[in-house]
Amino acid sequence: MREQKINGRRNTELLLLLLAAVPVGLLYAMYLVSDKVTLSVSAFAVPLGLLIAFTGAHLAVRRLAPAADPVILPLVFVLSGIGITFVSRLTGGQTNSQVIWLFVSVAAMVATLYFVPSLDQLAGYKFTLGIAGIVLLLIPMIFGTEINGSRLWLRLGPLSFQPGELAKILIILFLAAYLAENREMLSASTRHIGPLALPRPRMLAPMLVMWGISLLVVVFERDLGSALLFFSFFVLMLYVCTGRPSYVIFFFLLLAIGGVFCFKFFGHVQTRVHMWLDPTQDRWGSGMQILQSLYSLADGGMVGTGIGKGLAAKTVTFVQSDFIFSAIGEEMGLLGASAVLICYLLLAVRGLATAARARSDVSAFTAAGLTAAIAVQAFVIVGGVTKMLPLTGVTLPFMSQGGSSLLASFIIIGLLLRAGDEGTGHGVQVETSDSIKFNTSKNPALTGARTASAVVHGAHARGRYGMLTPESGVLGRVALGKRLTVIVSVFSLMFAALIANLTYVQVIHAEALQHDQYNTHTALKARRVQRGSIVTSDGVTLAESVLQGDGSYQRNHPQGSLAVHTVGFVSTGEITGVELAANDALKGDADFSNLHNALLSLAGVPNSGSSVVLTLNSQMQRAAERALDGYVGAIVVLDPSTGAVLAKASSPTYSYDQSGYIVADDKNSPLVDRTTCALYAPGSTFKTLTLGAALDLKRTTLETSYPAPASMDFGGAAVTNFENNSWESLSAKDAFANSANTVFAQIGSQIGAKNLISYAQAAGYGSSIGQDFSALPSTMPTVDDMSEWETAWAAAGQPVGQHKGNNGPYTTVMQNAVLAAAVANGGEAMKPYVIDHIVSNEGTTTSETQQVSLGKVFSTSTADQLKEAMLSVVESGTGGGAAIRGVQVAGKTGTAETNNGKWSNSLFIGFAPYKNPTVAISVVIEQVDDNSVHGVATTVAGEVLAACLNVQAAGAS
Repeated sequence: MREQKINGRRNTELLLLLLAAVPVGLLYAMYLVSDKVTLSVSAFAVPLGLLIAFTGAHLAVRRLAPAADPVILPLVFVLSGIGITFVSRLTGGQTNSQVIWLFVSVAAMVATLYFVPSLDQLAGYKFTLGIAGIVLLLIPMIFGTEINGSRLWLRLGPLSFQPGELAKILIILFLAAYLAENREMLSASTRHIGPLALPRPRMLAPMLVMWGISLLVVVFERDLGSALLFFSFFVLMLYVCTGRPSYVIFFFLLLAIGGVFCFKFFGHVQTRVHMWLDPTQDRWGSGMQILQSLYSLADGGMVGTGIGKGLAAKTVTFVQSDFIFSAIGEEMGLLGASAVLICYLLLAVRGLATAARARSDVSAFTAAGLTAAIAVQAFVIVGGVTKMLPLTGVTLPFMSQGGSSLLASFIIIGLLLRAGDEGTGHGVQVETSDSIKFNTSKNPALTGARTASAVVHGAHARGRYGMLTPESGVLGRVALGKRLTVIVSVFSLMFAALIANLTYVQVIHAEALQHDQYNTHTALKARRVQRGSIVTSDGVTLAESVLQGDGSYQRNHPQGSLAVHTVGFVSTGEITGVELAANDALKGDADFSNLHNALLSLAGVPNSGSSVVLTLNSQMQRAAERALDGYVGAIVVLDPSTGAVLAKASSPTYSYDQSGYIVADDKNSPLVDRTTCALYAPGSTFKTLTLGAALDLKRTTLETSYPAPASMDFGGAAVTNFENNSWESLSAKDAFANSANTVFAQIGSQIGAKNLISYAQAAGYGSSIGQDFSALPSTMPTVDDMSEWETAWAAAGQPVGQHKGNNGPYTTVMQNAVLAAAVANGGEAMKPYVIDHIVSNEGTTTSETQQVSLGKVFSTSTADQLKEAMLSVVESGTGGGAAIRGVQVAGKTGTAETNNGKWSNSLFIGFAPYKNPTVAISVVIEQVDDNSVHGVATTVAGEVLAACLNVQAAGAS
C-alpha cells in the first residue's frame, strides 16, 4: 500500500512536469518570435535541455527521495523556465553562464539528496554548520568586493560569488538543530518583562547573536535585503518551535530598534527609505530605478505588452537580476505576474506541508526555515520593485540572473525534498533519541495524548528535561501543525498584499504613471508609431514624425524652435507642452471612431497619431519672438472674445537639440516658460483691476478727484509715486493715465482688502487658468494678512507683505493677458487655450476645444469705463510707446521693483482696436542688469500689436 502511494506521488510529479512544460515552451516560443528567430528544435535547446534536466532530477528523486512532495519540483521548473526565458530576452540571448549555472544547480539539488540521507544526521554538526555559516556571511566584510554599493561578493579571478547565499542555508540548519534540541526549554517561560514572557537568557543567546549579525550585515556589507531575510526566517523558526507570539513581538521590537538605529546613523539606509517614500526627490539618481520599474509595470496593465515588446530592458538597470519581476509584469501583465506570485505561494504552502509531515523536529524546523527563506526573499524583492517595501538587493529565487542565488535555491529544494521523504505517514516509524523505533500504525499508545508522554521519547516527544509541556508528546505534533497553519495564513496575506499592490500599480494608478511627464517610456514608445503632427492655425507644421531607415520614427521640427515652449518636446527623460497635453491623441491610442479603426485597435495594431491644430498663428508668433530678441521676458497675445492664444513667446529660448542638456530646475533656465511658469509683481498694470473694482462697487468715478502728493502714509507707513512725481490733485482717470500710486492707494483703502481680493479671484487669481496647459496660479494675500499699508500698496500693484501665507499681488504674463482681454470683452474673462482642434490620421476632426468663460469680472458699463481710461493711457499718458498710426490702442503700463528696489521690470497690458478689439496683449520685460528697461514693454507691445493687426488685415484669424 505504501509503495503504491509513493509511486503515485512520483507519477503525479512527472505528470505535472510535463504539463508545466507547455506554458514554459509557449513562453519561450513567444520570445523567439519576438526576437525574429526561426522556430526549430535547435532554437528550443534551452527549454528542452531544462526539461531533460528536470526529468533527470525527477528520476533521481524517484530513487533517492521517493516519498517527497510531488508538487515542489514542477513548481520550481515553471519558475526556472520563466526565469531563463526572461533572462534570455533581457540580455539579448547572452545567457551561456546562466544556463550553465542552471544545470549545475539542478545537479547540486540531486547531489544534496545523495549526500544528505538524513537531516537528523546533520544536526550532530550544528555548531560546525553555524560557525561555517557565520564565517561565510561575514567574510565579505574583510575580503569582499563592493558592487553597486553592497559588499557581498568574493572574486576568484573572473568568477564572483556571494557566500551569503550558502550561509543562509547553513545557519538555517544550525537553528533547526538548536531549536529542536532546546524546544521544551524555549517553550517554558522563566522570565517576565512586563507582559512579555521569555525563557532563560542563555536560551536566547543564539537568537540575540543572529540579531547582532543582521545589524552587522546592514552596517558593513550594506545589504538591507539579506539582513531582513536572515532576521525573518529565524523569527519564523522560533515561532514554529515555541508557538509564543511574545517572542515574535520581542524580536520585532529588536528589529524596530535596530532599524531606527541604522536609519539614524547610516546614510545608505536613509537613502533606501527616502527612495521608497518618494523616489521623485531624486528621479535621475537614487530614485530612477524604482520609477522606471513602476513605469514598466504601468505599461503592462492587465494582460501585458507581450513578450519582447516591453521597455524594461532599455530603461531599468539590472533588469535581468534585481528587477526581473518588473519585466515580467510589463510583458505578462497583472495576470501573468500574479500567476508567478501564486507559484511562489504554492511553493511556500508545499514547503510548510512538508514541515507538517516531517518525522522529527529537526526536519520540521529545517523545512519551515528553508521555505521561509524562499518565500520571504520573493516577497521582499517583489515588494521592493513595486514600491510596497524599501528596495533591497536580493534576487528573485529561480528567476533572476546570478549563479550564487540559483545554486543556493536549488540546494534548498534538495533539502526540502529530503525532509519530505522523511515525512510521517502510514507505516513510517518515528525515530527516538535512544534509537528505539515505534510504528505509528501499530502502537496505540501514540494515538492518545494522555499516555503519549510516557511512552514516546523521540524528537517530537522528549522528556530529557523532566518537563511536561504542550510541546511534549503528540500534543507537540498537534501544536506544530497549528503553527504551520498560522504561517500559511501569514504567507497568504503577504502574497495577497503583493497582488493587491500590483493591481494598484498596473491598473488603478497606471494611467497617472503613464502620463507622468518624466516617464521615459513615452519617448521610446513614440518611436514605434507615427506620432501626429502639431500645426499652427495658419497651416505651418511645428512638429512631425519622420520615418527612419530602421522603421522607427524621429520627431522633427521644420520651423526650428518656433513656439518651442508651447509645442514642448518628447525625450527619454521628459515630455512637455502640447506634446504632453495632447499625448493620447498624438501617440495614436486606441481609436474607436469607426469600425475599421476599432478592429485594428482591438487587434493591437499600432495606430498612427492624430494631428493637433493650435490656436497660434505662425506670423504672430514670429513677431512676438522677434520683439523679445535680446530681452528676458515674455509676451502673450489673446483673442479677447474666445480666449484663444494667438501668440505666446518666452525669452531666453532654446533649440530642441539643447533640451536634454539644460537644467530645468533653475528659475532662469531657458526651459522655463515665462508666460505661465513665472510670477511677477504686476506693478501699475494691477491698477486696471483696482479701478475696475472701485467703479463696479460705485466707490469712485473716472472724474472723482484725489490729492496726489509724492508720498502718503497708510497705516503708519509711506506709499510713494514713481520717481517721487507729485500733483496737487488728479481725477481717477488721470491718475490711471499717469500711474499715481498715492491716488490708487486711496482707492484701495476705499474698496478694502476683501473686495480687492474678490475681484482678483474673479479675474483668475488663485487658479490655474489654462484650459489645456498648466500655469502657476497668480497670488493674492488673505484678508487677515493684509494690513492697511499692504492693501494700499497692493492696490497700486506692488507686493510688500512678508507674512507666511501668500504674498501678492503676483501675476503670470498669461493672467495679465486674461485681465486685458476681459476689459476688451465687455468685462467677461475667457479661459485661455492653445489647442484649437484635433484631426485624425484620416482627416476627420475628432474634437474641438470649447470656449469656457471664467465669469464676469466687471459689469459691461464698468468695462466700457476701463476701456476709456486705458485709451487715455496710450493717447495722453505713460503708454504712448504702444501707439499705432491709424489704430486706437488702449493699454496700461506698469513698473515693478525687483532686486530689493535696485531694478525694475517693465510691463504692459492692452488691446486693439479700441472700439472692436480683436487682440489683447500682455508683455513683461525683466531688468537683469543695471541697464534700465523702463518703458520697453510698452514699445514692444506696440510693435507686436501692429504686426498682429496686419496679419489679421491680410485675412488670418
